[in-house]
Amino acid sequence: QVQLVESGGGLVQSGGSLRLSCAASGSVSNVVHMAWYRQSPGLERELVADITKGGLTRYVDSVKGRFTISRDNAKNSVYLQMNSLKPEDTASYYCNTSPPRVEYWGQGTQVTVSS
Repeated sequence: QVQLVESGGGLVQSGGSLRLSCAASGSVSNVVHMAWYRQSPGLERELVADITKGGLTRYVDSVKGRFTISRDNAKNSVYLQMNSLKPEDTASYYCNTSPPRVEYWGQGTQVTVSS
């Protein structure tokens, strides 16, 4: 059973940066796609970025050029570097597989961007 724990969120001003981390209790090195999702109040959870085992990445259009997803299979970790943050990036951020598995959803980490 894999447990995913997100960290690194916080309050930041518009234009600032944050780096989110996702630590897996079990091995995710063989998981082909890992991803970051986010959810704002009243909205559906959306896929922000995903990454294959080999490092190929995809991003939702709204974060392209600003966010970078990466993974360290040896450390069973996935990261999301977020630069040039905007107020509309405010959300709870979660990591999971892609597509997501219900049993892997964690508590998430809150990102709040002030204008």
